[in-house]
Amino acid sequence: MFNIKALQRNKTVRYGVPMLLLVVGGSFGLREFTQIRYDSQKIKRRLDPSLEAKVNVERQPVILVEEYEKIKELNLDEWRNIRGPRPWEDSKEYQEQQKSKQNKKD
Repeated sequence: MFNIKALQRNKTVRYGVPMLLLVVGGSFGLREFTQIRYDSQKIKRRLDPSLEAKVNVERQPVILVEEYEKIKELNLDEWRNIRGPRPWEDSKEYQEQQKSKQNKKD
């Protein structure tokens, strides 16, 4: 039925199939090698004991609640947006201008 010589002369079989196998097989091979890389990085990445005490995962929701309580006590209705100096402006001079303007308003 199939002639082996005819298949060997066919350009698709001769060049296309090996190229397709190389691309598909290479992607699977690279996936395995990169997975090994990321697994080894995960093992190496350990927190210092002092830092781990600060970033205690079990206590983290409590920290968030404490921060929420601190923010809740602040008066956020009476804030003013103060523009900082531009890069070409002298910051000391600009700060003095802002202080003088603020003192005049008070």
